[in-house]
Amino acid sequence: MAYVATKLQLESFNKDHEYFKSKLNLGKEILWLTQEECIKVGPNIDETLELVFQAMTAHGKKEYEMPAKIGIHPFSDVFFHAMPAYVPNNLACGIKWIECFPRNPVEYSLPQTTGLLIVNDIMTGVPIAVMDSAWITAMRTPAVTALAAAALHPDAKTFGMFGAGVQGTEHVRFIVKTLKQLERIYIYDIRSERMDSLIEEVKNDVDIPIIKTVSPEELVNNCEVLSSATIILLEPLKVVKKEWVKKGQTILPCDLNTLWDPEICRIADKYIVDSIDEHKLFEGMGYFPDGLADITCETGEVLAGLHPGRTSKDELIVSSNIGISVNDIVMGKAIFSKALEMGIGTKVPL
Repeated sequence: MAYVATKLQLESFNKDHEYFKSKLNLGKEILWLTQEECIKVGPNIDETLELVFQAMTAHGKKEYEMPAKIGIHPFSDVFFHAMPAYVPNNLACGIKWIECFPRNPVEYSLPQTTGLLIVNDIMTGVPIAVMDSAWITAMRTPAVTALAAAALHPDAKTFGMFGAGVQGTEHVRFIVKTLKQLERIYIYDIRSERMDSLIEEVKNDVDIPIIKTVSPEELVNNCEVLSSATIILLEPLKVVKKEWVKKGQTILPCDLNTLWDPEICRIADKYIVDSIDEHKLFEGMGYFPDGLADITCETGEVLAGLHPGRTSKDELIVSSNIGISVNDIVMGKAIFSKALEMGIGTKVPL
């Protein structure tokens, strides 16, 4: 879907271009930003929530261009994704190349997720920055969950998180920013030490009890809002049984339907996704062996006020947010702009 820029947006693109020319030798050099530098100049949690809200509402209003992510899969449990996007309201254009290798931490002492993000000048198309994308991913993913949770279940008092890795940890940090009435957080991971690490890492940011559960069923039974950031596999693991979920819950998976019984999406009163195109692409790749459930709307449409989302406290809602690049590119552009302003990063010849 192509997007035609307005006259005002074109003026902003050109203003950006002129500013870049004053800082970089366009077409001959780029700004290289390490993960440490991205973190140094990057948005904090509140700023990330605002940037992601802007990107998601632009997506909901169809003010963007973003083809469904394509990927390669050398092994059954890994993926590489190419994720381009153009968000004119944020003067953002670029692509993320991201990999997920769950075996890396144990087998190679390497991160599970690594990748790069390229930012381009909209007026000329030349690349202007290359930066780490793992930290951006770690920030924008829980931001979507937290925003969707607030839109669909703002009065929730309990939140449950499956997975206590990087994403699980950030989800716990983010969720307390948007669910203002939370009283308890429940977590579950197959490795108990990861849950201990999560609790230790967020102790200065989260002032409500975080409870380790001994089973997936215990977590489901205790929570109104639930999320998961585990592994993504072609064949669903069905760890969470449909018999455990109940009316009035909001389920926000980040890992497709790997952890959850696929029937949960079918019995839900509303099935919301961040991108219909991307979910259909994954369906075609075999990630939904029995086909997708009927989709109600997209997450961005709820955040933009174009769809009401929850209309009854008794509704069971599933909101599947697998990650869309409008968020990454808006985040990347904000990081690049701040880095130029602060004189951070290394200019590298092309």
